[in-house]
Amino acid sequence: MKKTLIAAGFASLLSTTAMAENIGVSMALFDDNFLTVLRNGMTDYAGTLEGVDVQVEDAGNDVGKQLDQVKNFIASGVDAIVVNPVDTSATQAISDAAAAAGVPLVYVNREPVNVDSLPDNQAFVASNEKDSGTLETLEVCRLLKEAGKTEANILVIMGELSNQAAVVRTQDIHDVIATPDCAFMKIVDQQTSNWNRDQAANLMTNWLSSGVAFDAVIANNDESAIGAIQSMKAAGIDMASVVVGGVDATQDALAAMAAGDLDVTVFQDAAGQGQGALDAALKLARGEAVEQKVYIPFQLVTPANMADFMAKN
Repeated sequence: MKKTLIAAGFASLLSTTAMAENIGVSMALFDDNFLTVLRNGMTDYAGTLEGVDVQVEDAGNDVGKQLDQVKNFIASGVDAIVVNPVDTSATQAISDAAAAAGVPLVYVNREPVNVDSLPDNQAFVASNEKDSGTLETLEVCRLLKEAGKTEANILVIMGELSNQAAVVRTQDIHDVIATPDCAFMKIVDQQTSNWNRDQAANLMTNWLSSGVAFDAVIANNDESAIGAIQSMKAAGIDMASVVVGGVDATQDALAAMAAGDLDVTVFQDAAGQGQGALDAALKLARGEAVEQKVYIPFQLVTPANMADFMAKN
């Protein structure tokens, strides 16, 4: 992988232990369970580091606001910037602003559209989305086979369509279903809930009202899976009769799994991503080399091993 390195002359201005290192962080949205764990993981980790100050701002899911936050961080003289993108297809302007100012930049959790052309002092820290939807869908496939299904109708709940994670996770579902082992699965509908529990609940209510027949619900994230579960339970559906999958292994998701409602999720290490992003930002600010793509592994979570993840996300 390509190494990134800041000029030694610039690094020497920032590397003294006597100077506080200021990191600006722009989060796509504070009002999101997973991103809250990521944000808290970053700030908690910063609290263990001497001379590191982290300023975290909420972009409120507004692309323009996030770009303004990045420009304000630059104007205030931060040593590096961490961005959790609102829209992964709109990151070029953020990269350009940071590059023009010579300020190191690290994207976290959501892969920027320009990830393969990042300048030398920019990096990306997340988990490889190719694994998330794949692990989830393979387990759903296994559970349906275990239940004796030879044909199975699938409902897919997508995240924000402008978000790279949603696009890849949804493609993962299609790719698994295209394999011979899981070809008995058929997607009967897929719609977006924008990662949102309430929107997913409304979507599922609409599906139920339309009379669509389904054997499994595969959601791009846990919040959407939980929303779907809430609507199904409100409609009197026996949760043992349907397989439901999500991604993130949030505490709410694990509670749903413990209750027998959620069958599978995939642990995405939110705190680990936050810590990895801050580490990368500090290394870049100090002129140290980092990988331009740093991946924190996904892990499959089922009722059999969920106890191992209870104290994580």
